[in-house]
Amino acid sequence: MAFRISGLPAEPFTHLFALPDAELAAHGAVREVAAGRYPCRVSLTDAEPGDSLILVNYLHQPTNSPYRSRHAIYVREGETRYDAIDEVPEQLRRRTLSVRGFDEAGMITEADLVEGSQLEGLVERFFGNARTRYLQVHFAKPGCYAARIERA
Repeated sequence: MAFRISGLPAEPFTHLFALPDAELAAHGAVREVAAGRYPCRVSLTDAEPGDSLILVNYLHQPTNSPYRSRHAIYVREGETRYDAIDEVPEQLRRRTLSVRGFDEAGMITEADLVEGSQLEGLVERFFGNARTRYLQVHFAKPGCYAARIERA
């Protein structure tokens, strides 16, 4: 079954990099310099030490349901949106993931943990449920939003 993985669009975050720290705080955000391999949610690549990042709270599940949700995400400056069919980015492949399937009303249809190297099998299983419209991927340890998967 064909699937599409996409990162977040860069545009809603671009202006944040030009803001002074006090204004960033008003957006619930902070500027950081990567000390390790922090995951950018736009490009779905990992930042390298020294890269400029914004850590911001993001509404990743904007549905009007009990599962409406937001969490902290990293965004790296100058990135473009990841959008690919039947390809799993390396950032997801090398981590343990929590994947949740949702129906059109934003209610959970499926949920499971998977090693990123095994993600395709779980995607196929979840999309085998006709009620499942999209999947949200989270990094299992910190619990933060990673990416969205849709039927292609």
